[in-house]
Amino acid sequence: MTKLQPPPVSLLDKFTGPDFQPIYSTTVTVTGGDADHGRASGIARSDDGNLHVDLRMPTELGGSGGGTNPEQLFAAAFAACFHGALNLLAARHGIEVRDSQVQVSVAFGRDPTDGLFMLTAEVRISLPGVEKSLAQRLVRNTERICPYAKMSRAGINSIVALAV
Repeated sequence: MTKLQPPPVSLLDKFTGPDFQPIYSTTVTVTGGDADHGRASGIARSDDGNLHVDLRMPTELGGSGGGTNPEQLFAAAFAACFHGALNLLAARHGIEVRDSQVQVSVAFGRDPTDGLFMLTAEVRISLPGVEKSLAQRLVRNTERICPYAKMSRAGINSIVALAV
């Protein structure tokens, strides 16, 4: 079996160009499942078949639990992306990072602005053995390049449209 390798640090090379340059894209489709409700009984499938997840409403929101939910998926994606960017940046600068951890807590709640819903995210990073000021610089610089951190700070270009 081939040993998995991290991505090349060349991914950190700056791009200059007038338009967004996609490097990878994917599509996930959610269907409603038994309750015809994606959040309560949905199934999420990626176009390549590598993701197939049963979605369930957490008990705190009146659901049955027993499956994953959008907040867990978002937290996992944010943590994985930040962890990857952190380790890539450390490698580029020759900083040895072992046993690093990124923990993302996502809360679903009420938005005081419009009374509807919003998400909050808290990111906690553990870099054992890395001197504190160096670790702080590494985290701050990772926050600048991690797409999830950028999205949570500045928003995301999003198009919502009815498929015909």
